Amino acid sequence: MRNKKIAILGAGSWGTALALLAARNGCQTLLWGHNPGHMAALAQDRQNKRYLPEYPFPANLAVTSDLAEVAAFSHLILVCVPSHAFKNTLIKLKPYLSNEIKIAWASKGFNPDDGSLLHEIIAEIFSAQTPAAILSGPTFAREVAANLPTAITIASSQPNFAKQLAGILHGGLFRTYTSSDVIGVEVGGAVKNVLAIAAGIADGLGFGANTRAALITRGLNEIIRLGIKLGGKQETFMGLAGLGDLILTCTDNQSRNRRFGLALGLGKDRATAIQEIGQEIEGVSAAKETFLLAKKYAIDMPITEQTYKVLYEGLAPRTAVQNLLAREQKAES
Repeated sequence: MRNKKIAILGAGSWGTALALLAARNGCQTLLWGHNPGHMAALAQDRQNKRYLPEYPFPANLAVTSDLAEVAAFSHLILVCVPSHAFKNTLIKLKPYLSNEIKIAWASKGFNPDDGSLLHEIIAEIFSAQTPAAILSGPTFAREVAANLPTAITIASSQPNFAKQLAGILHGGLFRTYTSSDVIGVEVGGAVKNVLAIAAGIADGLGFGANTRAALITRGLNEIIRLGIKLGGKQETFMGLAGLGDLILTCTDNQSRNRRFGLALGLGKDRATAIQEIGQEIEGVSAAKETFLLAKKYAIDMPITEQTYKVLYEGLAPRTAVQNLLAREQKAES
């Protein structure tokens, strides 16, 4: 892999962790961030002190804030910016790119403009034939940076591209699996953040492990209903990018979405909780986008609905839980 080059867009914790992984695997790696001051600090410190301190950059990991340099460096781009910045980042990048571009993404969420999936943005900006792949699964950035055992899914409609990206990232204690179900992987990665907020709220209210397990299980049903309606495959939701990611983000306090829910359950307001966490909380926007998709397609997603009402309609968290418990009794499936 030493002759492979990969450019990673997004110098937060996840983008930095993936850049470290690719560089350690022998790739020439370029990490881009939109803030010139932040990138200058990374170049000087040779580590990301803001998000992943104590993990020094290998010599084959360079940094930049220049999209023209990104385009000149590699035909393989891995996008790790927040989902709300995904479209605008690619629009800014496009003028510098050749027709040979291959785009992968590890961003999780929907397009906030219309609730579309991120692969649809790539097709809109470039073309439906552009090699595209999504990387998702139960992955905390700090554990990847620390080289702890991790497994993820890489999904693409073009198997050769999925295998190429898997080959770049797979190795040592990082295991990659490939899939053709781009939609399923996208939906799982977006909606699990909403459910992590719900799980955090329940724990913040002092409810126990029984409640958390029920939320995860019934939340998985909500992911499956929406995912199948949008074109995903049920087996995907039982894998790493579905159940695996859902369990991770609902049960461990490394999850920003779970910590945000915990803060709400403890009585803090939304603005205070966001300020205290100090990083992107994808589940906040995903709650609105998922709720609107559920309404559009008439899909029953009660946990998502109550989470949306807490975030956007001022519903008290305890009342949201009571609303869920007061639902009419019915068969499990």
